[in-house]
Amino acid sequence: MNANLVLNLLALTVVLAVSFHVNALSPHYYDQTCPQADHIVTNAVKKAMSNDKTVPAALLRMHFHDCFVRGCDGSVLLDSKGKNKAEKDGPPNISLHAFYVIDNAKKALEEQCPGIVSCADIVSLAARDAVALSGGPTWAVPKGRKDGRISKAIETRQLPAPTFNISQLRQSFGQRGLSMHDLVVLSGGHTLGFAHCSSFQNRLHNFNTQKQVDPTLNPSFAASLRGVCPAHNKVKNAGAVLDGSTTSFDNVYYKMLMQGKSLFSSDQALLTSPSTMNLVAKYANSNEEYERAFVKSMIKMSSILGNGNEVRLNCRKVR
Repeated sequence: MNANLVLNLLALTVVLAVSFHVNALSPHYYDQTCPQADHIVTNAVKKAMSNDKTVPAALLRMHFHDCFVRGCDGSVLLDSKGKNKAEKDGPPNISLHAFYVIDNAKKALEEQCPGIVSCADIVSLAARDAVALSGGPTWAVPKGRKDGRISKAIETRQLPAPTFNISQLRQSFGQRGLSMHDLVVLSGGHTLGFAHCSSFQNRLHNFNTQKQVDPTLNPSFAASLRGVCPAHNKVKNAGAVLDGSTTSFDNVYYKMLMQGKSLFSSDQALLTSPSTMNLVAKYANSNEEYERAFVKSMIKMSSILGNGNEVRLNCRKVR
């Protein structure tokens, strides 16, 4: 069989699978069984944010990392047990945090409507609240996900790395039924949060045989990053904010990217393809356009379901 035909058939299978799951979810899923579900999760996120400004970025990243491994099934929440090392203990997820927010929301939901709301749905709702409560858009989250029973650290290798080039990003997102448009839009989530030096050190020291520093970086910006992240950095949590408005959800990420002030190689990669570069410019020029696109891509990503078949009573362990 022709190789291109095989690839097209595989892509169609992914898209059809995603489309099926989108239709299986509904914003009204808990209207009769737990009508206060959204409100309860929002309250948990609000309370956590009042004590820790890093919570929104953590919850948004948690949702992304959950959905990219086994679909959005809450498997990222499971604790390692015995000889099984769970996703949260895989190298890309070591810095994930704010799991307690999901635990608190789950506890409140179990008191209100026991055994009804899945942990996977809580993660999706919390990510929406993280964006909305940071000044970004809100949306009606389609619900009805089930929780998965399998979580393996080794599978976190599937997550797109901050060092990925445009071809690797295209493949990673495409395997999950997500387009290059979705890639550009979801990358804008980097408007929230902080990155450790290890995630962008490759651009600051020994970039290649000719250059010490990635030449696409703004020189003064690169110099400031090198000051924070020296070649033999020994400061445990050294790093930099992902954009200049790290606690506000907006389009500053795209503006900084166009100025040569992005952190990750995967961010810079968006400027290496004409189609993605045009989208970066579009969203840098219009926060309203970006917000509309972000809602669509988030709903699409959060509707990638795995093989979850239960509602956990404790988000950290299977029933």
